[in-house]
Amino acid sequence: MLESSGRHAARIVSVSATSDFNEVVKAVSACVAPPDVETRIVGIDGHGGAGKSTLAERVQSVLGTQVVHTDDFASWDNPINWWPLLVKRVLIPLAAGRPATFQPTQWGATKPDLITLQPEQLTILEGVTAIRSAFGPYLALKIWVETPRELCIERGVARDGEEAREQWERGFDAENGYVAREQPHTHADIVVDGRQAF
Repeated sequence: MLESSGRHAARIVSVSATSDFNEVVKAVSACVAPPDVETRIVGIDGHGGAGKSTLAERVQSVLGTQVVHTDDFASWDNPINWWPLLVKRVLIPLAAGRPATFQPTQWGATKPDLITLQPEQLTILEGVTAIRSAFGPYLALKIWVETPRELCIERGVARDGEEAREQWERGFDAENGYVAREQPHTHADIVVDGRQAF
């Protein structure tokens, strides 16, 4: 079940039972921020519909972490290249030990409130491209959720309706450019099997 990842104590290749989830919690709890970074930030990455948000919510419920979503910066028009703003608004302030305040993307009819993150609290950065190389210097732990394309899309359609299928298919294909370019699963500290319910 556990394999060495080189950087941290273990790589988890499946999280389907409570004992396995506990291994993820232990790794998150024990992670150490990189040098000169004041806040422990854990990245949870994977395709849309992979199960990242569910995993982040479960970890949050156990450890009381704060969570920032890449969807707070991405949009349907810009699903990948929004990252410099997240670095500026979130990662740089938290790394310096300062609060980070940002305006989330408006996905629906209501404009969301400003969000402020505190530097002393363990933080999860969850979403597509959350462990991209540009974020690496700020991350204490990198998690990749591996889930087949068909399952990711079906989860998205189940949530957003059949009329959203084409958007989900286009989004997945756009994400594949990032995966092919950066191979995030190869430099993750933990790889989780997203086919299972967390």
